[in-house]
Amino acid sequence: MSQRLHAFGDDALGDRDAVGLVAALHAGEVCVPEVVEAAIARAERVQPTLNGIAFEGYDRAREEARDPRPGFFAGVPTWVKDNVDVAGWPTLAGTDAWTPVPARRDGDFARMHLATGLLPLGKSRLSEFGFLPSAEHPRLGPVRSPWDTSRTAGASSAGSSAMVAAGVVPIAHANDGGGSIRIPASVNGLVGLKPTRDRFAQDASFRQMPLRIVSDGVVTRSVRDTAAWVREAEKVYRALHLPPIGDLTRPGRGRLRIGVNTTGLGHGADAETSELTHAVARRLEELGHRVEEIEVPVPDSFAEDFLLYWSFLALVLVRTGRRVHGRSWDPTHLDDVTRGLARSSARGLPRLPRAIRRLRRTTAMARELYASYDVTLTPTLAHETPHLGHLDPTLGHDVVMERVLDWVTFTPWQNATGDPALSLPLASTSGGVPLGMHFGAAAGREATLIELAYELEEAFPFARIQDPA
Repeated sequence: MSQRLHAFGDDALGDRDAVGLVAALHAGEVCVPEVVEAAIARAERVQPTLNGIAFEGYDRAREEARDPRPGFFAGVPTWVKDNVDVAGWPTLAGTDAWTPVPARRDGDFARMHLATGLLPLGKSRLSEFGFLPSAEHPRLGPVRSPWDTSRTAGASSAGSSAMVAAGVVPIAHANDGGGSIRIPASVNGLVGLKPTRDRFAQDASFRQMPLRIVSDGVVTRSVRDTAAWVREAEKVYRALHLPPIGDLTRPGRGRLRIGVNTTGLGHGADAETSELTHAVARRLEELGHRVEEIEVPVPDSFAEDFLLYWSFLALVLVRTGRRVHGRSWDPTHLDDVTRGLARSSARGLPRLPRAIRRLRRTTAMARELYASYDVTLTPTLAHETPHLGHLDPTLGHDVVMERVLDWVTFTPWQNATGDPALSLPLASTSGGVPLGMHFGAAAGREATLIELAYELEEAFPFARIQDPA
């Protein structure tokens, strides 16, 4: 029997999304200090079980609530994922392998994100360095899904997603290097948009990657919250090489060419997930879209190439740890998967340049695909959310990575191509937990995805955790 845990109640937050909370603040129905106090009380209620908080900045939040920074979201509480810098707060990156020190200044992403007016309560948990799609650190403990506390909240943006799904805040920062916005959005019944590569500001650690696979964004409970964040972030940071997304408030009128696929990167979806995906495809046809089965042009080498590059990132972090973090750096505190990835990369370094070249060529492959289709549809994940322990890093690198590849088989493609992708909470499994549906589009075409998301949300309202099971 699954056990849900949420903090929705009759306080200043109610069950409002972020846009609704902005309206309530402007109407004088609530004030910023009481909204912040309500969010803190909710966080304290669920944290002992969900374990999604890496750092509590409540004193600063209360002080800022008395004079919130300007912006559309002024006074709306949020969490910042703990792999970007926020001035005065430590950055732990999901590990305890060094003694953290407060960041001297906001990183580039936090500067943009908080310029929208969002008011941070602290920093949210992730898996160690974001490598695993489940946050189950051997000493820091697992992050649990509020939809079923016996299951993982996904990763790496696990903490942010758990806090949004449980009603602590309506919107929170997430970022995505292999699915880490979309995976926890799927697990926790949220809207999760991975923007186009370089769409928004990023911290230097992500910008300097040989292949920039990470995109920053947010997880929310409504399409309009995601659309509003994109609009406001674009006012602060405009990517001139991409078409603007603009102010999107309703479904698009055009009927789309949609290609559906459930085979993924060689592993494929299980029977239930495949059927749920095709059920969504039939809904799209009922709405007048043209839907057909397709083969996604994924080369046979893709999974191995992506995993080799992923492992290389672990190797860099392990070998530079002492230089970056000083004498407190303790590599024995790294989990078994981080160390295993680093060892695997060291053995595969001669193959890395060719792997990166092949990964870069996927951008052209995707461009060719989207010449024929406006949108692609797959499940976000290949099977139902696993219970805690299934991806426990103490099981060892080989066991865990094989299980990861069985589950995370659809999301990494857009990290390599740089294209946008969106997970929507359109399905539920026989186990009673959310299962996201995954929509992709060509580079710069976030507007197409958001307009389609509005249409689907309106036609097929998303399940809410506070409603009866």
